[in-house]
Amino acid sequence: MDQLEASLLEAPIVEKDGYHYFVHPISDGIPRVDPQLLREVAVQIVRVATLEDVDRIVTPAAMGIHISTAVSLATDIPMTVIRKREYGLDGEVEIAQQTGYSENEMYINDVRAGERVLVIDDVLSTGGTLAAVLEALEEIGAEVVDTVAVIEKVGDENEVADAGYDVETLIQVDVVDGEVVIVEDEG
Repeated sequence: MDQLEASLLEAPIVEKDGYHYFVHPISDGIPRVDPQLLREVAVQIVRVATLEDVDRIVTPAAMGIHISTAVSLATDIPMTVIRKREYGLDGEVEIAQQTGYSENEMYINDVRAGERVLVIDDVLSTGGTLAAVLEALEEIGAEVVDTVAVIEKVGDENEVADAGYDVETLIQVDVVDGEVVIVEDEG
């Protein structure tokens, strides 16, 4: 069993408005992010992602930042963080972000038409954030070469799949009777 799987099986579960949310170093930064876990995740992303001719890694704030930084350092591909703050810079694109437990705006800066990008996120749950990000990148004219989410929480609606986007994930989980359960990929 790898460290990602083992750490997910130990993750505590909290409930917010009927949504069962696991608390994990990769998705929440708590408990502490172990460098070995982060390294393992970065190596797995490098192994599964299409990296050929990628100009930039793009990641939503906040929990994609540490993952994307590790992948950027391993690949020498620069990264751009999609922020929750508006800066008003030329070319800034606003995204309406909706997840299973929150709703707000995010802003893409410094991504241009024709750039080849790798999108990295921590968790794919409802797919609301990734669907909005991928649609905005498409509108900008960037070419999304690949999209990787570390953890996929199955059993919820999946807006990103419903919108026709494909996302690679490293591990699939569900929350059953208050515990994280690893789901075997049938694909």
